[in-house]
Amino acid sequence: MPSEELSAELRTEDRCPAGSVVEATPGTHRSSRRVAFVDSGLGLLGYADALHTLRPDLGLVLALDPDNMPYGPRTPEDVQRLILASARATLPYAPDAIVVACNTASVHGLEALRAELEPAVPVVGTVPAIRPAAVAGGPVAVWATAATTSSDYLRGLVDAFAADVETYPVAALGLAEAIESGDQDDIDACIAYAAQRTPAGVRSLVLGCTHYGLVADRIVAALGDGVTVFDSPVAVARQTLRRIGLAPDASAPQAGVDGVLLSGRPGELPASWGAFPAGQRLLRDGARRHTLST
Repeated sequence: MPSEELSAELRTEDRCPAGSVVEATPGTHRSSRRVAFVDSGLGLLGYADALHTLRPDLGLVLALDPDNMPYGPRTPEDVQRLILASARATLPYAPDAIVVACNTASVHGLEALRAELEPAVPVVGTVPAIRPAAVAGGPVAVWATAATTSSDYLRGLVDAFAADVETYPVAALGLAEAIESGDQDDIDACIAYAAQRTPAGVRSLVLGCTHYGLVADRIVAALGDGVTVFDSPVAVARQTLRRIGLAPDASAPQAGVDGVLLSGRPGELPASWGAFPAGQRLLRDGARRHTLST
């Protein structure tokens, strides 16, 4: 089940109506404080971008796991092992907090991460924004991976926060993988598939996979007027700031990406991230920091 802190934050809706390659390695950062984000893939981009918007002076460490994604089909033990490894790989950057920007990894790894790293390094998980969607009124649809739509975890969230609201889980088959590949036609086809399987009359749509927020504008276009999309990056960003004792300050000096890790290996900001608005912003600020450090 989600933490009480993040569940409280999610009562407030977070509604969603080609770059360049630069190196990002330890030793090039200029920020005095930073936050690490861990995920199997690109789902972390939206969460890093939300925090960067609220506190642009925080350095970002982005830890993806391309060797082992996706996490959905893996056993809970395997997911826990992998997310622990990703989090440990960020520690040389001395993060002030670590955000687990993956619902599956939060379910299976958050407790183990907190047991190992807290209180020295706060760990913040993610949870689908079912509570604010239910408060806004149903019927509610939850788009998620096939594994999540049939999970006890999702049923528990619905029972806890939307028991009195008509709720429909919808498997958005292939959408996370299409987003990861950057294939625009495949993304649109997967969105159309899920939209066709979303019952008529749905008023609220919860994005149950952190990848989906990267194409929220295209999801809104596919569903048409009258459907509000709920996602959690801003809520998670605000909770992260609370955990490290900072208030939002969008006017703070610009920092950017301090490091990129690919299955624990130092990597780069790939130009492919420019396919998504959140990635474009991180690429832009990463390029600016690289220029300043050379």
